[in-house]
Amino acid sequence: MVNKSLFASMLGRLTKANAVNKAGGRAYKLEPKHALAQVAATGTFANAFYSTAEAQLDELLELIDQVDDNQYLAKLAIYARQKAFMKDMPAALLVALSVRDTELMHQVFDRVVDNGRVLRTVFQLIRSGRFKDKAGKSRIGLSSSVQRAFQRWLNTASVGKLLSASIGNDPSLRDILRMARPTPKDNARRAMFGWLTDKSIDKWAPATEADLPVEVQSLIAYRNSESEEAQALIVGGLDNVRWDLLSDAAKGPKVWATLARKIGSQALRMNLNTLLRHDVLATSEMVDYVADRIADEKEIRASKQFPYQYFTAYLNADDNVPQKIKTALHKAAEIACGNVPELPGPVVIGLDTSGSMSSSVTGDRGRGATSKMRCIDVAALFAAAILRHNPDSVVIPFDTAAYDAKMDPNDSILSIAERLAKYGGGGTDCSLPLVAANQNHAKRKFAGVVLVSDNESWVGTGRGGSTGVMTAWEAFVANQRKLAGKEACPKLVCIDLQPYRTVQACERADIMNIGGYSDSVFNVISSFLAHNDQRFVAEVEAIKL
Repeated sequence: MVNKSLFASMLGRLTKANAVNKAGGRAYKLEPKHALAQVAATGTFANAFYSTAEAQLDELLELIDQVDDNQYLAKLAIYARQKAFMKDMPAALLVALSVRDTELMHQVFDRVVDNGRVLRTVFQLIRSGRFKDKAGKSRIGLSSSVQRAFQRWLNTASVGKLLSASIGNDPSLRDILRMARPTPKDNARRAMFGWLTDKSIDKWAPATEADLPVEVQSLIAYRNSESEEAQALIVGGLDNVRWDLLSDAAKGPKVWATLARKIGSQALRMNLNTLLRHDVLATSEMVDYVADRIADEKEIRASKQFPYQYFTAYLNADDNVPQKIKTALHKAAEIACGNVPELPGPVVIGLDTSGSMSSSVTGDRGRGATSKMRCIDVAALFAAAILRHNPDSVVIPFDTAAYDAKMDPNDSILSIAERLAKYGGGGTDCSLPLVAANQNHAKRKFAGVVLVSDNESWVGTGRGGSTGVMTAWEAFVANQRKLAGKEACPKLVCIDLQPYRTVQACERADIMNIGGYSDSVFNVISSFLAHNDQRFVAEVEAIKL
């Protein structure tokens, strides 16, 4: 008989692990384009459980050097900003592109730098000197080409965008204006630049104070008002000015109540406790207004907020925040998950609840700046959203043990996620949900398995030098073929929430690895499970320049 190990089918052949992950376990190394996409969709330049911010930057720069495809860098910058909704990584990719292909950089600049926060990040990254030019020299100032991009942005941005960009320091918008040195397109813009850089009015010539945009004049009048009534009156007619520029000077509850009616639903969601402290929620009228705004379907879809951000607001809401508003957060989370498609069949959802998943999903940024939303919270919300739209699926939380989680798919997403996030806390063995499915659900047919993890499995190993996940996956496929016939093609999807470069299952026809925690991930999963060979890198490369 021929050697079956040597001549096994590609699907049944176990691939030997070729890397060691940051937790010390067997793993598979992603190819550079895939690894760069993983980092771009999850990285925040903050300390993660197994990685420092410095190491994250070094790995990003190393991967960028390995990807000799400027169009891919441009597309990935757009993907990271517009589909993964990241802030720092798209800016970093844009800066890298600026020293490799200035024409492409100009082509995508405005699609990546869509607000002042990203503009300031791009400026800071350039000023840091960490990105080198083609000659290998650090670039600290703005090159003439990048300077033109900044000048164009500053001259075409709306007044509201410029005012929003003025929030924050180090760098400040004043720093950017002084280095970019844009030539004002008219006296209104000349006066605006003068005011933003704190120049004396006589240096605005030929512009005068009268040339300042109406919004700026109203903002100045608001800050100079001496009474609560006068401030409330001004705020009532003030549009396109972020509430952050108004709140520090607010003189009383009337002003705060007026502010609450002017700010966006995202700001309302993020500042419920602040509104509570300033007595905005003291009347049923304002409670109804805030609840209706938070749960407004049109605003939720337009805001591009992650579903987990409503979970954050719900978890952080003060006990005295009215229940009607908390109920609105539940409704908003359901709407935000509305793009989660129905999968081609039930799936096994493996939910990593190990100790490393208790770290902040956006990394440790120091006291007061670190998000309270943990990786486990995001993973639980992913699992809850999939279960909500695919109620015959099975959720299996795991660390070094697999847990029997009985969930009612008709419960609210936030309630399901909150319960799931309470499991585990130990080491990591990503093979366990597959093993549990093989043992406890061996008579059920599944379209596949979705693992939500940071992929830092270190407990247990697989056969033939493979990972435990690969060994357990082969057993899962074999069992599904016994149930549904040899034509059964279950798929394994591994969602990675952290910017690491190794995975537990190697890429192949029936396995996909994808990083990130936005709604876009769900669409890729759905296509893949429906036998459309849609891949993470292919999703990036599909971006139109």
